[in-house]
Amino acid sequence: MMALAALAIGLVSGAGALGNGLVLAGAGLGKLRHRALLSGVVGNYRLLPDALVGPVALTLPWVELGLGAALVAVPFTGGVWTQVAGAAGAGLLLVFALAMGINLARGRGAIDCGCGRSELRQPLSRALVARNLVLAAPLLLVAAGGARVPLQGFDLVSLVVGGVAIALSYHLFNALVALRASPLAATLLPARRQG
Repeated sequence: MMALAALAIGLVSGAGALGNGLVLAGAGLGKLRHRALLSGVVGNYRLLPDALVGPVALTLPWVELGLGAALVAVPFTGGVWTQVAGAAGAGLLLVFALAMGINLARGRGAIDCGCGRSELRQPLSRALVARNLVLAAPLLLVAAGGARVPLQGFDLVSLVVGGVAIALSYHLFNALVALRASPLAATLLPARRQG
C-alpha cells in the first residue's frame, strides 16, 4: 500500500513539475517576444519601487525559462536540485498569486495579469489567483521530495501525458478567462440570457 501511495505521489508531483515547466517556459518565451510591454505590465501592479520595475521585467522571462527547463527535467532526474526547482517554481507561482490578490483587494482588477498572450488580455480575477494556487500544489510535493520515485514504462508515459494535459489545461483556462472578459462576451451574454 505504501508503494502505491509513493507511486501516486511520484506521478502527481512529476506530472505537476512537467506541466508547470512547460507553462513557465512558454510564459518566459511569450514575455521575451513582448518584452517592450513587460515593464508596463510589471509596473501596473504597483508593488515594486520604480527603480526595480525595469530589472524585474528584464530578468523575469529568463527566470521563467530557467525554472521551466529545471521543472521539465524533474521527472527524469533526482537529487536535491529537483526539490530546489519545485520550491522555486511554487514560490514564483505563489508570489504571482499574492501580487494578483493584493491588487484585487485594492480594487485594481482591471489591470492585465501579464500571464497570457498579448492578444488575449486577462484582467485580474480570483479565478487566476486560484489557478496559480492549484498549479503550485504539486510543486510543493516536489519540494518535499515527492518526485523521487523512479518511473519507467507505462508510469512514465502516464506522467508525460499528465504533464502535457496540465499545460494544455492552463492554456485553455487562460483563453476562457480572457474571452469571458472580452468585449465580444459582453455582447453575447445578454443575448444568451434572453433566448
